[in-house]
Amino acid sequence: MRLIIDIGNTYTKLGTSISVNKIDNLCRYKNNNIKITEYITKFDIKSAIISNVGAENKEVINKLQQLNIPTINFNYNTNIPIINLYKTPNTHGLDRLAGIIGANTLYKNKNLLIIDAGTAITFDLINSNNQYLGGNISPGLEMRFKSLNTFTQKLPLVNINNKFNLFGNSTETAIISGVQQGMINEIDAYIDLFNEKYENLTTILTGGDSFFFEKNIKNSIFANSELILIGLNNILLYND
Repeated sequence: MRLIIDIGNTYTKLGTSISVNKIDNLCRYKNNNIKITEYITKFDIKSAIISNVGAENKEVINKLQQLNIPTINFNYNTNIPIINLYKTPNTHGLDRLAGIIGANTLYKNKNLLIIDAGTAITFDLINSNNQYLGGNISPGLEMRFKSLNTFTQKLPLVNINNKFNLFGNSTETAIISGVQQGMINEIDAYIDLFNEKYENLTTILTGGDSFFFEKNIKNSIFANSELILIGLNNILLYND
């Protein structure tokens, strides 16, 4: 059984796997309260992989070393099962790369558009030859709401609201409709644009805000919240 660990900015996700494209025993902890010992001792772990968006978590690494579990600390030098054509791979977010590999694991040899809607929203393209071509980065929902509040004198800070109209009739609803409908239009426009350029394109949506966009965008998509863990699992298998 393999152990998959994704340490994000706030939360750490843990999962196990005995297959290529399925993650079991999912668990999420706050980064300052990762119960790694409690989790690991429940399973017969043979190997592990860790992804960090920031500094290494020494506690987790030390515990795996104490248990003599062979571990890959995912970084820019790790062998990956796709061809990466990004010109600055050392500046590419590792969680973003793992999500791309996760999508490629599920939809092998297909033209893929991966949309990750989180703090930022990213659009990444991998072709049917398993070549990662690159992508775009734009502010996410929360960042857009905060920027309007931070860089203006009077605009209030508002949050995601599932009930919104095409246009607002107050300052608060104008922000909600403007930001949310603006991002929906942005996502749909990207999907339309890439569909024109790449034949039989499959679009996969993931990230913390994917629940909101999944039900609001007009284009056909597949949603999967575990792309990063699936990608990390495949990287671990590729390096066994």
